[in-house]
Amino acid sequence: MILWKSIHDPEVAALLPATTASLESWSDETMLPPSASFDALASDMRNLVEVARIGELALRLNREQPGFRQLVERSAAKIHDEGTPLVETDRRWSDPASWRLIKRASEPYTPRYLLNAVDMRVTPDGTIGRQDEQRQIYLRLFARTILVAAIVTGLCALIGYPFAYALSVSEGMLRSALYFVVMLPFWTSLLVRTTAWIVILQRQGVVNELLVSAGLIADNERFALIYNFFGTVIAMVYVLLPFFILPLQAVMRGIPGQYVRAAESLGGNPARVFRRIYLPMTMPGIVAGGALVFILSLGYYVTPALVGGRTGQLISNQIAFHIQSSLNWGLAAALGTLLLMLVILISMVFSRVVPIGRPQR
Repeated sequence: MILWKSIHDPEVAALLPATTASLESWSDETMLPPSASFDALASDMRNLVEVARIGELALRLNREQPGFRQLVERSAAKIHDEGTPLVETDRRWSDPASWRLIKRASEPYTPRYLLNAVDMRVTPDGTIGRQDEQRQIYLRLFARTILVAAIVTGLCALIGYPFAYALSVSEGMLRSALYFVVMLPFWTSLLVRTTAWIVILQRQGVVNELLVSAGLIADNERFALIYNFFGTVIAMVYVLLPFFILPLQAVMRGIPGQYVRAAESLGGNPARVFRRIYLPMTMPGIVAGGALVFILSLGYYVTPALVGGRTGQLISNQIAFHIQSSLNWGLAAALGTLLLMLVILISMVFSRVVPIGRPQR
């Protein structure tokens, strides 16, 4: 249904049935449509005012071109209350571009949302062009989302690899204690864990207080560690680190120890043994954990929403905004569709790099 919503938009046609039907025969779009279209639009607007739905039409058309909300609401009020002819309510109804926009918006199947999701748009004359500069935000958000996912995955690999090794070679109580450390975050609510980072990283939080107490920074030079890009990365690394450690340590525990001992007996130093023997054998675990962390990072919502601020927002936050606040479900569906395609593409690339689940030779 979400994929369908990104290309199916019958809202304007349902709100303006008479206008949509009258514009189907309008072929020369450089000229004004016939007078019947003016009468049809005036009739549709009058009906929408009576059922209190003119705001839906105004909001929908304003997404196509800023300023249309005021035009529609003002014209509808004059038509309903004063009986003013449509063409006399506003001079913009004498511009063919306004009618072209309504005709494009009344088409039930449209690429507009998908184009908007990549900062493109269908112009009133039917061509495809770039969005206005102040509205070009989604490609930057996608780039930021991929960057955050890559940084989080890299940090999880850097921190998680030695921890996974320690977990794989430990036994008894030590192994139980290390497992407890890894599994503990899963026993705590995600909301609680994220909120805890606000307490730790804020200007009056634990980290800044320790730095001030130790004399490393002045009281008026506290670091801004939260509500920004840095805070988003730190909180996401903490939440997603177990998803990297667990599959990696499972692979490490299945590696026979005699391979490393044989390499050492043949004169290999520890660094060379690790690079030539141990690291390649753990690559399936690295790829599995890295793919899991990277894909989860692409769709993360709660953590960036709470600790991201302006510079830490990801594409998932924009999807939530259009669903909950702007009610532009078509654009939200288009953004979600592109995110899904990105995840599928990355999954295919990961499976090509290392075919997880197959024995390595």
